Amino acid sequence: MRTPTLSIAFAIALATVAFAKDEAKINDAQIAHIAYTAGVVDIAAGKQALSKSKDPNVRSFAEEMVRDHTAVNDKALALVKKLGVTPEDNPTSQSISMSAAQKLKDYDKLSGPAFDMAYIQNEVAYHKMVNGALESTLIPNAKNGELKDLLQTGLKLFEEHQHHAEHLAATAH
Repeated sequence: MRTPTLSIAFAIALATVAFAKDEAKINDAQIAHIAYTAGVVDIAAGKQALSKSKDPNVRSFAEEMVRDHTAVNDKALALVKKLGVTPEDNPTSQSISMSAAQKLKDYDKLSGPAFDMAYIQNEVAYHKMVNGALESTLIPNAKNGELKDLLQTGLKLFEEHQHHAEHLAATAH
């Protein structure tokens, strides 16, 4: 069960380290695409949880993930449109997408409490990794003030998501 979680976390960590080594390589268009892709991944995971889980706490958390990440992504799309920026696909966003597709496929084989625990544990690890990438690489390298502000707002929200997921994981049966 841990392999899918680790693969996404590992992909983000590697990409973050690669960008950190040569900060000139990451630009606002790439940052926007990475942040948007990370949101899409969590929306897809939340929708999968809503289709599979019967646990009201897991379902409530999944609804929150879909709602909040959709709202942040909608704001991101509005911002890039306003700025006339086209989000730029890059190795980090590609890696995140590929790892997430495999994770969803792996988790599709699970059901009941096994699925619920795998989903929640993944959410803890995923939010830790995304929040770390936001703090260490994406926010510091964002040049546009409005993009930086959106990323900082997202970070505050995603830290709340991480704490919520940690609480669910700690109280799961």
